Formats: sequence, C-alpha cells, structure tokens
Amino acid sequence: MAATTSPPDPRSLTSRIEHLRRLLAEVDSALIAFSGGVDSAFLLRIAAEVLDARCLALTTVSPTTPEQDLDTARALAAAFGVTHLIVETDELAIPGYAANPTDRCYLCKHNLYSICLAEARRRGLAAVFDGANVDDLGDYRPGLTAATEQGVRHPLVEAGFSKADVRAASRALGLPTWDRPASPCLSSRFPYGTRITRERLAQVAAAERALRAEGIPELRVRWHKGGIARIEVAPADMPRVLARREAILAAVQATGFARVTLDLAGFRSGSLNEDIARQEHEGPADAPPALRLR
Repeated sequence: MAATTSPPDPRSLTSRIEHLRRLLAEVDSALIAFSGGVDSAFLLRIAAEVLDARCLALTTVSPTTPEQDLDTARALAAAFGVTHLIVETDELAIPGYAANPTDRCYLCKHNLYSICLAEARRRGLAAVFDGANVDDLGDYRPGLTAATEQGVRHPLVEAGFSKADVRAASRALGLPTWDRPASPCLSSRFPYGTRITRERLAQVAAAERALRAEGIPELRVRWHKGGIARIEVAPADMPRVLARREAILAAVQATGFARVTLDLAGFRSGSLNEDIARQEHEGPADAPPALRLR
C-alpha cells in the first residue's frame, strides 16, 4: 500500500462516515457492484449495517479477474452477512474489447453495470452503487462514463471519501482490506492496442503469482510485445528482487516470457495510462527505464 503524506483528520472522517450512512439510508434497497477491494468492501460494510437484508453484493468473474479477488469477495460478503451473487462473464466476448482500445474500461464497466442493473430490476432493488472514490475522478477512468450513462451512483464520492479516507475508515472498523493493495483486472497489464487473449492473461497471472510467492506485496507484471515482462515493484522491494534475481528470472520465464525487465521507475497504479497523456503531447514514447534481469 502506498503511504499517505498526512493521515485523515479523525473528526472529519467520522463526519464523512455519518454522511455516508445518511446517503445510504435514503434508499430503500441497493445492489453493490462488489470486487472485494478496499473501496467496495468498505462501502458494502456500511451498506450492510444501514440496509441489512435490503442490500445485495454482486461480483462478476471472468478470465480477467485476479484469482485471489473472488476468494476475498466471498469471505467478506459472508463476514458482513450480505447475500452475495457471483455472475460469470467474459469481457473478451465484448465486441472490440480484446483489441484493447483506450476506452477498454468503458466496455468492461458498461458490461458490469448492465448485469448489475438487470439484476437490481429483477429483484426490485432501488439503486446500484459502486465503490469509486474522489481520487478516481482525477485519473483516466472511462468506466465512470459508463456509470453515468446507466445511473450508477458513487456514494463514496458523494460523501467526499478519498482513498486515504477509505483506508483509514476501514482500519478503524477492523476491516482486513484496509491495507490491501489495489487489484485491477488483468487486462490493465497490457499496453493499449496490444491484443488481449486468454493465454496472455493466464501468463501474466502466473508471473505475478510467482512474484507474490517471493513475498512481494504490491507489484505488476506488464506484458509487452516480443515476449517481454516488465516488472513493477515498490523501490523498497527492488533490492529483494535483485537479491533473488536468478530465481525470479527462472520463475517468470517459466510462464512463457522470453525477457524479464525491472522498471526502475517503480510500481505505480495505472502506469500504462501515462502513455496516453505522453503521446498526446509528445507522440509515441520509448519504453520506461528498465533494468534487464536477462
């Protein structure tokens, strides 16, 4: 988890939590688009408290879903006493998705919210919520457009929660997700325009699994053409990677990558979005600075 420069004011945080409770109490019932991540877990915990049996969690599972996320979502929904619906889907079947356009997340979220809205209507639930927070508004998030188009609400945004606020509130509530690293879909490991396939998704998942087995908590394996794996870890974890260079090299190459590099810029969520802004201003960019492990 990335450290915050200043912790949220406890009094302000308490006020935001009460504001969130009031917002949720205004609806008769709700379906929560639930990934099991930090934000949706916190939202579901408060919604379960306010709405009780009138709250439903819905999680979609597909080839793009990190395998550990479903187990986490199941465990949390059970702990909160919330009815949990798991729906299998396949983003790769969505027209245009596999080509990995820059609006890929729009296609994914449009599919997700369509599933959520259909289930909410079927069950007579009054609203569909997701776990977006105010920090998401400042990033490249085409999925938010899909939410707006389909009337999906963002209670954490409405109550003024930043990511740091969500983590602090989750910690205060004793939620195990308070320091959980972000876990976006596996498609986020591919540069825009690079075709996404089941085989490539499985390859990335296996490479990341190998790195987590080395005790590295927050990481990404980015898939690049030419059989290149670009590893992103926090700068503090780079010495560990280099100390275990041969073992990590062998483990990642065993998943099918020909070359393995360590990105010297370090881990940063959404790093492939940097290419969009860079290309708008400077044209196509060279690859980030990297140290080849082989």
